[in-house]
Amino acid sequence: MVRQKASLRLRQTLEARRADLCLTLAEEVKNLRDLEAADAAGDSADAAFEADSDEVSSQLAQLDCLELSQIERALARLQQGKYGTCENCERKIALTRLHALPYVTLCINCERQIEMYPGRQEQSAKGHWKHVIDSDAPTRDYGFKLSELEMGLLTYR
Repeated sequence: MVRQKASLRLRQTLEARRADLCLTLAEEVKNLRDLEAADAAGDSADAAFEADSDEVSSQLAQLDCLELSQIERALARLQQGKYGTCENCERKIALTRLHALPYVTLCINCERQIEMYPGRQEQSAKGHWKHVIDSDAPTRDYGFKLSELEMGLLTYR
C-alpha cells in the first residue's frame, strides 16, 4: 500500500516535471529561432559571444530532451506496471532512490556495477549474447544467414 501511494506521488512528480520541461524546451527553441532570425549587428566579438551563447543554449536543450525522454520512459513503465522494478535484475528499486531520481530504471547495485565496468552495459545473462560467447576469444565468421538458421537450412561456408 505504501509503495502504491509512493508510485502515485512519483507519477504526479514525473508529469509535473514533464510539463515544465515541455515549456522550457518550447521557450528555448523559440529563443534559438529568434536569435537566428535577428540580424547580427555588431562586431566580431559580439558574434562570437552570440555563437557561444547559442551553443550553450543548444546543449542545455539537449540535456532537457534527454531528461524528457527518460521521464516518458518512466511514465510508460508505470503504464505497463513495471515502474520501480530494476530493468537488469528485476528487483524492486528503493523508494528513496525513486524519490531522488523518479525516472531511474536500475537499482543502486546494478547502477554501481555499470559504473565500475563502464564498457559492460549488461550485468545479467538474460538476452545478452556476450555471455554466451567468450568475448575475449577471437571471433570466427561462420558465414550463415539468419533466415537459413530459422528455416533449419543452416549451411557453413
